[in-house]
Amino acid sequence: MNELSRTRDLVAQLRRQLGENDPLPPRPRPQEIPFPPVRVFPTPARRSAFAEQAAAHTTALVGIGHVGTRYATDVVLQFQAELAVAHGAVAAELPGDWAQSKGYVPLVSRVSSHREFLLRPDLGRRLSPESLQLWTEQSRKDIDVQPILADGLSAVACMGAGPELLEAFSAECQKRGFTVGTPACAKFARVWLQDEIGQVARARVAVILLGERPGLGTGDGLSAYLVHGPRVGNTDGNRNMMSNIHARGIVPADAAKRLAVLVQLMLEQTTSGVGLDLAPRAAELGEAARGGYRAPQARSRLVEV
Repeated sequence: MNELSRTRDLVAQLRRQLGENDPLPPRPRPQEIPFPPVRVFPTPARRSAFAEQAAAHTTALVGIGHVGTRYATDVVLQFQAELAVAHGAVAAELPGDWAQSKGYVPLVSRVSSHREFLLRPDLGRRLSPESLQLWTEQSRKDIDVQPILADGLSAVACMGAGPELLEAFSAECQKRGFTVGTPACAKFARVWLQDEIGQVARARVAVILLGERPGLGTGDGLSAYLVHGPRVGNTDGNRNMMSNIHARGIVPADAAKRLAVLVQLMLEQTTSGVGLDLAPRAAELGEAARGGYRAPQARSRLVEV
């Protein structure tokens, strides 16, 4: 007898000992089968006191609740839709002929592709040799303000509210008596590209208006960075910035006025960044010169269920 046969015999013997040949009779079926305990989902929507207070100061999803161990379907759908908007903005690319069609000097950084732009921020901070030559030839020199429109991380924002903001900002600066440089539009641009562009134009202040990193549901926001004495080698400590410039945040018309006030402060104080004192024009800057909370932007529903 081999080992396999012995094992089978032992298992059969064990089953007999456990009563295989004398099974228990089937249990009688109940006449009425009771319903399971009633549970209602989702549970009533109730926010904690903390969530109620926090939600008044942010568009973030605070106190969204849950169904069992998961988020509610409505919350998941909104999140996925808003994430898609952000991904679409980052993936968008500025068409090569767009700048010229708007009357801007078309500039390109040292980046050669959209993928390289996302992976190599350093290459987006300097002009390509061809663009450097073009800008040297076509830019107006020795001016007060050099405005630059750029794609940044949202070409959608650049092509959307960008022209309106650039035009309104330039008009506000001219209204204050500042000389404004040749409008330029930079593709595959990072913030620090403003230093080289402003340096070539010998501008006292350079302002770059570029698509900001998208948030959930906000792929059309612009940010503005201002620097006094633009030159290659400046750091973020030399800059001032304004973000959330879009229809649901700071509208371009209001942003243009505040940016012009910042330019005026920089020209008056001959500095920018951490050394800039906003107090002399706090009334014109409004909430931008004050601390504390500000009213949150409206959050748009992208999916209806």
